[in-house]
Amino acid sequence: MSQARAVQLSYQDGVRAVELARESVAAFVRRGQREDPGSMRDAFYNRTGAFVRLKSTRGRGRLRGCAGSYSADEQLGHAIVDAAIGAASKDSGGSEVESGELDTLQVSVCVVEDVTLTDDPVADLELGRHGVAVDYRDQHGWLYPTVPVENGWSTEQFLSRTCRKCGLSPLAWQEDEAVVTLIDGQVYRERPDGGSVEEL
Repeated sequence: MSQARAVQLSYQDGVRAVELARESVAAFVRRGQREDPGSMRDAFYNRTGAFVRLKSTRGRGRLRGCAGSYSADEQLGHAIVDAAIGAASKDSGGSEVESGELDTLQVSVCVVEDVTLTDDPVADLELGRHGVAVDYRDQHGWLYPTVPVENGWSTEQFLSRTCRKCGLSPLAWQEDEAVVTLIDGQVYRERPDGGSVEEL
């Protein structure tokens, strides 16, 4: 296994990460603009990846969008803005979020803390803690860390679903050419009742 950077947010940083994601979604949906993070908290200058996930609070709470990257190319503040815009756009795999939906969205942010390349994902993957990315030849897919817990998946199911997301065979993660990356992140989300932000 090989380890990458380590970024650790305080709870207040996590709250601000969710606020920034929501502000970025609203700016994009209402005005087609990219939110400027402005003067950021110190932790937001770290170069690390982030993911933003949008779920509807209506009905069964269907996924409205999820986007992001685990690369360390951008400062965290900008990575959150980019992920939020990606999640709200049709590029995330669904329909573009509309302004009438903003009040019925639950926003969550996963800030990448560490990235691990693993040769033994079944042993190394910790459900509820790790997101997973699978790269195989020219195909790439990833899933958010809370997804297997929400769906009651086993480790093998999580790996297989990640492969299926990018059009691969469910067992592609077992191939010698496959690169499996574990994404260790802190996840913060708005409470479903519209209350404060919680850390998962």
